[in-house]
Amino acid sequence: MTSPASPAPASIGPVICVVGARPNFMKMAPILRALAAHEPPIPALLVHTGQHYDHGMSHQLFIDLRLPQPDINLEVGSGSHAVQTAEVMRRFEPVIDEHKPSCVLVVGDVNSTLACTLVAVKRNVPVAHVEAGLRSYDRKMPEEINRVLTDQVADRLYTTERSAADNLLREGVAPERVCFAGNVMIDSLLDSRERARSAADTLRQHGLDAALLQHPKGYGVVTMHRPSNVDDAVTLRGLLETLAMVARDLPLVFAMHPRTRSNIERFGLGGLLDPARVAVLPPQGYLEMVGLMGGAALVLTDSGGLQEETTALGVPCLTMRENTERPITVEQGTNTMVGRERAAILAGVADILEGRGKRGRVPEYWDGHAAERIAADLWPWLQAGGH
Repeated sequence: MTSPASPAPASIGPVICVVGARPNFMKMAPILRALAAHEPPIPALLVHTGQHYDHGMSHQLFIDLRLPQPDINLEVGSGSHAVQTAEVMRRFEPVIDEHKPSCVLVVGDVNSTLACTLVAVKRNVPVAHVEAGLRSYDRKMPEEINRVLTDQVADRLYTTERSAADNLLREGVAPERVCFAGNVMIDSLLDSRERARSAADTLRQHGLDAALLQHPKGYGVVTMHRPSNVDDAVTLRGLLETLAMVARDLPLVFAMHPRTRSNIERFGLGGLLDPARVAVLPPQGYLEMVGLMGGAALVLTDSGGLQEETTALGVPCLTMRENTERPITVEQGTNTMVGRERAAILAGVADILEGRGKRGRVPEYWDGHAAERIAADLWPWLQAGGH
């Protein structure tokens, strides 16, 4: 068990903190530190469902984020959404029965988030959901289903932006269940900036020429993994051709997701990116990505987390999606939605390179102290029995 500095009152059982995939790690690391630092310390048990398939990458993320090794690893592995969700539920239920937690704390919107929430509420264990109320209003996204269902049955809902509370109220969630705490992703980002690895070191580590980063206009960072972008051969070809056009004016560093790499090979699209203009890397550790983003002229992505991180870093972001569950990154931050259309992407890049890119501002409570606010709210809530 993750040991606090001193024991909390015996009447308070451990808070079971659930992580399952890469985005969860960044959110949970500052929460665990805040629970331990709270006076009195709030006991916690870290459960890793093993949903993330790359165990080597998971291990490195734990190190980069100063996240303690999990107390329990369910080792679920990959599978269809139904298989993965069911297997997490099956393996998580005995954990609830054995450890009798005061609550289960889940973060984000992955399958593990929903699966562990369902097990807990059916065992009458209170659930706290961190990053509640975010909505893309695109029910084709599995994450959207996970978000909506988790918020409906969770007992305490911690939001990252004020508009999230409006979404919850429209869905019938009682306002007293909602607490605006801020963005724990930014807690991790600010905590990690001084330890970030330089972009040049990251390229050299993979045998690539760091001179690519010295272009007069700088360099761009690319990530792309969503099924809507990479699972269809025509769509993927179009996006790769667009990236090749961007790279003529701005060298790119492409941290390529295994799903994307596999589909590029499967569809025979490997020759579309010029290696002299596009440095293709495997998925990167957290400190490597923070370094790459921090020095970039722009980021092209379909990732929700990168939309937030670029806003906090003040780096212009072009999101290759038709919608976002993080509208504050567009309304206040550096994010511009460009979809998948070539003309919109190229125009967005041109605007940034010609000095017209968004700089935005850092949203309220994206200040590095969100996890502390969560711990301060969680303690009296637990004392009241999760009500």
